[in-house]
Amino acid sequence: MSSNMTINAEMLSKMFLAAAKNLDSKKEWINELNVFPVPDGDTGTNMTMTIMSAAREVAAIQNPDMASVCKAISSGSLRGARGNSGVILSQLLRGFTKGVKEYDEVDASIITDAFQKAVETAYKAVMKPKEGTILTVAKGMADKALELNQSGVEDLAVFFEEIIKTGDVTLEHTPDLLPVLKEAGVVDSGGQGLMQVMKGAYDLYMGKEMDLTVVDIAQMNTPNGAGTMSSSAPLDGNYQAQANANIKYGYCTEFIILLNKTFNVKMEMDFKSYLESIGDSIVCVADEDLVKIHVHTNDPGLAIQKALKYGMLSNMKIDNMRLEHEEKLFKMREDGTYELREEEPETAPQAEEDKPMEHKDTAFIATSVGDGMSEIFKGLGVDYIVEGGQTMNPSTEDFLDAIAKVNADTIFILPNNKNIIMAANQARDLTEDKRIVVIPTKTVPQGITAVINYIPDLSADENESTMIEEIAMVKTGQVTYAVRDTSIDGKEIKQGDYMGIGDSGMLAVGSSIPDVTFDMIRNMVGEDSELISIYYGAETSEEEAEALSAKVSEAYPGCDIELQAGGQPIYYYIVSVE
Repeated sequence: MSSNMTINAEMLSKMFLAAAKNLDSKKEWINELNVFPVPDGDTGTNMTMTIMSAAREVAAIQNPDMASVCKAISSGSLRGARGNSGVILSQLLRGFTKGVKEYDEVDASIITDAFQKAVETAYKAVMKPKEGTILTVAKGMADKALELNQSGVEDLAVFFEEIIKTGDVTLEHTPDLLPVLKEAGVVDSGGQGLMQVMKGAYDLYMGKEMDLTVVDIAQMNTPNGAGTMSSSAPLDGNYQAQANANIKYGYCTEFIILLNKTFNVKMEMDFKSYLESIGDSIVCVADEDLVKIHVHTNDPGLAIQKALKYGMLSNMKIDNMRLEHEEKLFKMREDGTYELREEEPETAPQAEEDKPMEHKDTAFIATSVGDGMSEIFKGLGVDYIVEGGQTMNPSTEDFLDAIAKVNADTIFILPNNKNIIMAANQARDLTEDKRIVVIPTKTVPQGITAVINYIPDLSADENESTMIEEIAMVKTGQVTYAVRDTSIDGKEIKQGDYMGIGDSGMLAVGSSIPDVTFDMIRNMVGEDSELISIYYGAETSEEEAEALSAKVSEAYPGCDIELQAGGQPIYYYIVSVE
């Protein structure tokens, strides 16, 4: 039983769900705390998607014990982690669960130790920890927990209240540690997100009535009323053959194995080999107490029977891809028979993507947003595009899925956004059967430069060094609009202004997109500059882009000017100078 001195697994699971729901309700407010007043503020969204990934797993536990709750929190947040703030939150949760998972009930002393492990784990995950961030807020609360525990505080209501008070004070002081926060007039958004997690858990512990229902994202993504074709409906044999021609394996099978034995590297390799013998499109990701499986096969039962040797199964989902494919190809006539749909352009690319990739020694995965950008990467030989960028940071699991689909011994990942690098690194650390090299590209132009400078005859280490050297030579600027008033780098910005943002700060502000873009480029070009690449976005017309390109060409006759349709949202122009 939980009391004012201890917390059991049931109470911990409820507190965690309350924490997730409270963060979810405050995510838009947290998004607005971002230093740069850009329309893609995503700290709140990233942290929410990270914690809700774990919350869905916690909510699915029928009879929670401490080990199962901790496993769900750690594994769910680790795989669902998005953005730097989400990855750090997942590491805080991972460290905390390490400290409590061995106990049936936890008291202030155990929780204090778990807080220390949480902070230690999170700091280790960040290459260059910076104070004035979520890390500072977490450390402030962990230090307070230690102080309270050493002074003999055992009542958890008092214990949590004092820790949260300290967290709030620490958060208020983050602008004193990061000047950019002070100039923008905001506290750290990641730290604020962590405080909402703590406050949601505390409110539940203190008896506040809260809705702990967690919506399954997978169910939300299923279109209402989509339906399936009746198996008894007459279907012409030739049409049937055409419908199934591109689908070698008919059932998309997904489940999670709750391990009852150690799942070592050899077992994982053996299980993957077995899955490859009965299907394709395989994802097999192991993490301490569970294994996530995805396979396309003609006999889901074989995969399930094999999996049962390792433990119990949960989150099972089996879809008939042939029936889904038929729905795309055919429409029902009035007499109940079917005819081939006239329009089926969308089915062909999907069929192409589902084909198993030929084995390669080396392959590339790149993050991209916008059709034009994606086509540029594909044209340069990138094997797999992970959709996402400023408006939606891919999760660790998105990268793990991509890694599983790319059939290569060595895979270079180009995150192309500074807020995606940590999730890519986390996926690298969770991959054992392939060598993953994350090139820390912070922008799409850096990613393009990296892949252009890949030389097949060099080793992976030599290519890594070369690419890192080359991307350091690329200056990037991006033009968007301001969503609120603020002050950055000495520039006063009003809501609705257009901003040219460079690698290290604000380069231009104004009321005209072409003028701001030109001013930004002027501040990027130096004596050694040779190439200016301009990628225009989804909201910019080709005519406008060509006019800007002509103006830049006239102003810098010694530079080569390249104009490309990027198709990216949010940003009117992305420009690189090399």
